[in-house]
Amino acid sequence: MPILKVEAVTKRFGGLEALRDVTFSLYDGQIKALIGPNGAGKTTLFNLMSGMDRPTAGHIYFGGKDIGRLAPHQASRLGVGRTFQHSKVFDDLSVLDNVKVGRHAKSTAGLLSAFFTLPRHRRDERSISEHAYHALRRVGLEAKAEEPAGGLPMGERHVLEIARALATEPRVLLLDEPAAGLNNEETDQLAESVRRIRDQGITVLLVEHDMGFVMDISDEVVVLDYGRKIAEGPPLMIQNDEEVIRAYLGEDLN
Repeated sequence: MPILKVEAVTKRFGGLEALRDVTFSLYDGQIKALIGPNGAGKTTLFNLMSGMDRPTAGHIYFGGKDIGRLAPHQASRLGVGRTFQHSKVFDDLSVLDNVKVGRHAKSTAGLLSAFFTLPRHRRDERSISEHAYHALRRVGLEAKAEEPAGGLPMGERHVLEIARALATEPRVLLLDEPAAGLNNEETDQLAESVRRIRDQGITVLLVEHDMGFVMDISDEVVVLDYGRKIAEGPPLMIQNDEEVIRAYLGEDLN
């Protein structure tokens, strides 16, 4: 049984059809990539998976549960973690505090408990800090926990966003263009971080335009074009698929 299943999903915005009858599955332990030209519907699909929008038709199943109508915080609590295409690092906060922001989605202490600094709130804050440090250790940023996040180089900013998503203890991690703006060395380091996350038991689905990164790291690749799925399979098969090559206007996918 797949951990995540997209079944005949369609999304319309007024008269615009952003996705049309898209179906694919993600299995435990996979690193799977979702690629396609600009406007293909990739981020729209991520928004549907993470509760930021609703499908017009079709279903999205996570662990057998239909999550297509859940709010973002509900999807997060079930185990869907996500990063975003544009950096959402809080520059004025420390690296640790950035990750704690993500962990607060799992907080069980209420507003009154926090206001009066009750024991439950103090226990919750300790737990949040511990999980945040653990997430930083998982991506190798624990030594910079107390540094301002604004001082991090671009590669580490991307990794920090991943750590923040990891703090929610996801079963599936959605990475939206994690290699955007990175140089070759930073991209290689990111690939190692993603593999390490997978090896720790977290399944990864990523949207990415860096085809070298995609073909190197992915077990399987799904290709969208104008909102419809045109191919799915191992990287080598995708590289040689004529319809995929046409969709990229002859762009070299190697």
